Amino acid sequence: MKRQAILFISITALAGALFMLPPPAYAGNAEDESLKDMVADGIAAQEKKRYVTLTVENDLFGGGTDQNYTNGLRLGWFDLGDKPPGLTKKAGEILPFLKTNETTSTFYSIGQNMFTPKDVESRVQDPNDRPWAAFLYGSMGMITLKEGYVDQVELTLGVVGPLALGEQAQKTIHSLIDSTNPKGWDNQLKNEPGVMVSWERRWPEQFKVDVGDLSLTATPHAGVTLGNIYTYGNVGGMLKLSSEHSRWDDKPLQVRPAMPGTGYFAPSDSMQWEVFTGVEGRAIARNIFLDGNTFADSHSVDKKNFVADLSAGVAFTWGPTRLSYTATYRTKEFDTQDDGSLFGGVSLGYNF
Repeated sequence: MKRQAILFISITALAGALFMLPPPAYAGNAEDESLKDMVADGIAAQEKKRYVTLTVENDLFGGGTDQNYTNGLRLGWFDLGDKPPGLTKKAGEILPFLKTNETTSTFYSIGQNMFTPKDVESRVQDPNDRPWAAFLYGSMGMITLKEGYVDQVELTLGVVGPLALGEQAQKTIHSLIDSTNPKGWDNQLKNEPGVMVSWERRWPEQFKVDVGDLSLTATPHAGVTLGNIYTYGNVGGMLKLSSEHSRWDDKPLQVRPAMPGTGYFAPSDSMQWEVFTGVEGRAIARNIFLDGNTFADSHSVDKKNFVADLSAGVAFTWGPTRLSYTATYRTKEFDTQDDGSLFGGVSLGYNF
């Protein structure tokens, strides 16, 4: 199993490196270059360039349960047109995926994820169910529009275990809403620092149809994440129907391993809207929330090496504010899991 994991990581890293290479020249590149210039001009013209977004994901918003991935909280800050601090031209020459241009923007986030087995009232860990676990983290990343594609790179640092404060957070929330008292946190994963490096590439508007003031677009994506928290390769796409004004709005902010987006949207004096659906498949070599601690003995279950997410949602923009809801169905993540999980996410963004 260890050899398979090492082989998978090597192949995934190689695939990521190949994806980072620029695409071969083709007839549409001139148009793509003008698109990049148009976006750069839009960034320069926009007066309010900062976005703050709060996202709450919970299984109660979806399947009405309290198990598996039970809660995720992510607070994001997106600075349009601002390059990451300390990033030099030399770094971009050594690492091609760090190259910047006039469209490069920076985003930051802090968050907490919680995972629990099915029976949260039991003080004993069910040997056939997932471990109790929480992850507290901060991340920094950048996104850049290039010739025909958009690259997104993110570094995440955090901690798993009691220091992630999952027990305190869940017990406080359950007390406030007069819900079941979770009693199994003594079984949670042990303290462990976590690190992830994520890279994703999107190809915007590979398919686009405009009908009056409506816009229908399809955006495929692929990526790779490496680290002791998650290691996986992912591929998928999103189909979006929107008002023309919302054509360039980014996917609402979500929590990894879902593709998180940046929280960008175009402010408007009138009500704007978008509906979207997407699918993503992941080939997973490492998931600490199922595999258990890396450097210490802990409970674990046999994970599924292939997991898929199906999502659909709606977003509304009014003035400097965007409100969105996303429902996600995630296929079974480990062998003894009864069914896939359904959770929902509510995201509120503000531009200033």
